[in-house]
Amino acid sequence: MADRVHPSAAAASKPAAVKGGANPTFPPTKSQLYNTTRPLYRPQPPLKRRRRHSRSCFCSCCLWTTLFIIIILLLVAIAGTVFWVLYRPHRPNFTVSSVYLARFNLTSTGVTSNFNLTLMARNPNKKIKFIYDPIDVSVLSNGIDIGDGTFPGFEHGTKNNTSLKTVISSSSSSQSLDSTDISTLRADLKNDQNSLPLKIQLNTKVKVKVGGFKTKKIGIRVNCDGIKVGVPTGKTPTSATTSNVRCKVDLRIKIWKWTF
Repeated sequence: MADRVHPSAAAASKPAAVKGGANPTFPPTKSQLYNTTRPLYRPQPPLKRRRRHSRSCFCSCCLWTTLFIIIILLLVAIAGTVFWVLYRPHRPNFTVSSVYLARFNLTSTGVTSNFNLTLMARNPNKKIKFIYDPIDVSVLSNGIDIGDGTFPGFEHGTKNNTSLKTVISSSSSSQSLDSTDISTLRADLKNDQNSLPLKIQLNTKVKVKVGGFKTKKIGIRVNCDGIKVGVPTGKTPTSATTSNVRCKVDLRIKIWKWTF
């Protein structure tokens, strides 16, 4: 009788391998448990929102800056209103008291002149004083400079009228004119019966004093227009007509290279 071969118990307990690996084995292996054949999950980084954040910061900065400027302007307006109510500030006034022309000689190269000028400076304020630097004076005729002089500096008290006197002169060596200016002056003398229209211009700097407080120097310019004077024929000075003279005081504020 032929011998039969019986498979061992271990061999009998193993299931037969399936061709092609269609069915998993039991117990499952690690690769089957964690499915290593599938690609690993990689978390995506969050989207960057820097642009929106920077834009929000810029808007907030603009908002706070605008609010700060508005507050500063409001405080300045309140302080200005309080100052106006307490002190009622007014600009100083200037009037031309008299102008005498003692000498005027027009040549082909320039002009020689001599004026005696008296101005009245008035401070209408009750609690504000003005402290003037030396005042430069120019006498103009149709925009042509025909004489220069100065007033000394002084302190202008409250509710005070101060008389300012000076001699304004020019010489042909220092007050040279071009041919166009000389022709203009000669035409004025001929057309206006040997008379000249004059304009007096003052330039200076002034401090404002309120109690014990003094401001920085502020530039001012005073223009007095509407003066007419006859040219003397002898040694007797001629008096100018000043009844229609109006003096205008303007502030001269300098910012960098520009003066307003």
